[in-house]
Amino acid sequence: MPDTSAGLLDRSRTIAPPGYNRWLVPPAALAIHLAIGQAYAFSVFNKPLGSLISGDPAHPAPTDWTPGQIGWTFSIAIVLLGLSAAIFGKWLERVGPRKAMLASALCFGGGFLIGSYGVHVHSLPLLYFGYGFVGGIGLGIGYISPVSTLIKWFPDRKGVATGMAIMGFGGGAMIGSPLAVALMNHFKGSAPQGVAPTFIAMGIIYLLFMQWGVWTIRVPADDWKPAGYVPNEEHNAMITTGNVSADNAIKTPQFWLLWVVLLCNVTAGIGVLETASPLIQETFSDAAMGAGKGVTAAAAAGFVGLLSLFNLLGRFFWSSASDKLGRKTVYLIYFGLGVVLYSLIPTLGHNLQLTLFVVVACVIISMYGGGFSTAPAFLSDLFGKYQVGAIHGRLLTAWSTAGVLGPLIVHSLSEGRKAAGFTGAAAYQTVFYTMAGLLAVGFLADLAVTAVNEKYQEKGPVTIEAGGH
Repeated sequence: MPDTSAGLLDRSRTIAPPGYNRWLVPPAALAIHLAIGQAYAFSVFNKPLGSLISGDPAHPAPTDWTPGQIGWTFSIAIVLLGLSAAIFGKWLERVGPRKAMLASALCFGGGFLIGSYGVHVHSLPLLYFGYGFVGGIGLGIGYISPVSTLIKWFPDRKGVATGMAIMGFGGGAMIGSPLAVALMNHFKGSAPQGVAPTFIAMGIIYLLFMQWGVWTIRVPADDWKPAGYVPNEEHNAMITTGNVSADNAIKTPQFWLLWVVLLCNVTAGIGVLETASPLIQETFSDAAMGAGKGVTAAAAAGFVGLLSLFNLLGRFFWSSASDKLGRKTVYLIYFGLGVVLYSLIPTLGHNLQLTLFVVVACVIISMYGGGFSTAPAFLSDLFGKYQVGAIHGRLLTAWSTAGVLGPLIVHSLSEGRKAAGFTGAAAYQTVFYTMAGLLAVGFLADLAVTAVNEKYQEKGPVTIEAGGH
């Protein structure tokens, strides 16, 4: 029974009563991930933020922020996502999801509010600190808090569970992007480009929206299990019945192999996401396709939206498939098929095969999304449920690294090719071949993953919900 003397945010107040329907928990997780997934839509602010002084994106003033300066806001947020997930993972397991989700909501919403003041006074450091640093901490804590809880509710369907939550992060941009555009249009008359009041409105909206997750989340009792569930009955021999602490997990080769797996998958995926709009416009231009037949900016925006949809769907499809096929097998599919598809992209562009180009890009991005959602279930298989949220948090430092490495590879290689006179698909050829090579490294790392040695497991019984020492 919950401890009625404990505070409303205490973990003991979130323990579900007997007979609680576990399918009521995923909506709480989605409320958090749909909110923080707005980060994927930050690019809608790029042009307005770059014309706060001039008021004209096509003719920026000398004191306007450059695209490179604005881009660092998102990079800082992603780096802080990984770092805060790693730093606060054990704290999350100790205090429970409600307190962690509230902290996430306060940081994410507060980051918008601080950032709005930075926009208002035209202070780039304040924008970085608000949306990037404070908001990034909210991203990291919010990203891992529902995932850990869902794994405990769905030990028989870990892939489905993590897919449901992380699907929300992939879909957050589909809400955040039109919301931001509508708000900026509404506030245009009262502030430069309407950005500062839009930040305030979105900070408040997301803070309130995330409260649904904060106050409806529940954790199962220590001895709870689904009806008819027998642990370790699954086909995958790597699924453990033991539990490994977060501190011990990072001492295992399996953790670092998975770190490389996630790094390679995310870096390669960013290679497509970073180049999607310019790549399709430059490759299938009027000059290449014929007057009036090239891909317009509006059509390229539609292509980016389609990629977002497949990013979302892939998170659920591939992680759910991993319940049947096994996590290791699904990652081998990601990487094996990915090497072929990434290598095909330049050829399809050169041959002007637009339809096949779009199909291949969508499949690639579905696997990029699936890589995120399959990872927590893979960790739970290998290390148990004890501190899986904390372990997942530490694994996300691979995402932080990829968030810097991916754009660096893309921009340095593509700009080098353009400087050498290459255009269209040829300008991005080395980008995709390099990413294909990275996926081959990921394939080998995944192939090397085996069951974790029992010497790393906790001795004696552990309290799954407490998770901390």
